Amino acid sequence: MARTKEKENYWHDLKIFLDQKVDQFNRPAFIDDDPIQIPHLFKKKQDIEVAGLMAAVMAWGQRVTIINKTKDFLKRMDNSPHDFLIHHQLSDRKNFKGFVHRTFNETDAVYFIEFLSRFYKKNDSLEKAFGVLPTHDTVEQGLINFHHTFFSLPDFPTRTQKHISTPARKSACKRINMFLRWMVRNDHKGVDFGIWKTIAPAQLVCPCDLHVERVARKLKLLKGKTMNWPTALELTSNLRKLDPSDPVKYDFALFGLGVIENF
Repeated sequence: MARTKEKENYWHDLKIFLDQKVDQFNRPAFIDDDPIQIPHLFKKKQDIEVAGLMAAVMAWGQRVTIINKTKDFLKRMDNSPHDFLIHHQLSDRKNFKGFVHRTFNETDAVYFIEFLSRFYKKNDSLEKAFGVLPTHDTVEQGLINFHHTFFSLPDFPTRTQKHISTPARKSACKRINMFLRWMVRNDHKGVDFGIWKTIAPAQLVCPCDLHVERVARKLKLLKGKTMNWPTALELTSNLRKLDPSDPVKYDFALFGLGVIENF
């Protein structure tokens, strides 16, 4: 009985602590140093989607480099990504010659352009590529759907698959989960966009980078030893104990504690 009470007290105190940290970091000032600043450069829904996807895909390494490389990528699209995708000529793809960020290179860039161009000529939002249903507990099937759709074009470069992860391969899918958080959460705090309506915040899975993982383990939110899809689900399940309707808001707290406060 005493142990149960102790556990209840721990979760109660943890919620108070993390709620305070969410409030501290989930505000417009957070945007200035984070890759989410990239989609915030745009107003048009489709531009926000494309800029957000590319910022998330590039989210590997130092944040300053991620931001600069994504800006470079979008500049090569004349800083009008949706219009570029719909109206560009094949010759315009030479703009991406020499582009490289970590393992993402011009071959990957051209395939992204090809897929997104074809997709937006038939659809008004990238949200449709995920196909998450209200009956789904999480976005797991949506991530699998998106990976399948993204690589549905004939002769896609095998190397490009590393840039769009899938739970089907047990990946924690950190970058795509981050992108979904940006598009789905709508708390009117000025950071996340909330422009997608068919996915509920309750279905999101927490993006798990090294900083989030370290803090989560320190706070006893994680037991799984390997950072993979089951571990991402474990973390999200524990965060649901703190807020069932919006567990991924705690990404702000865990990331802020890890990166900004070196908790």
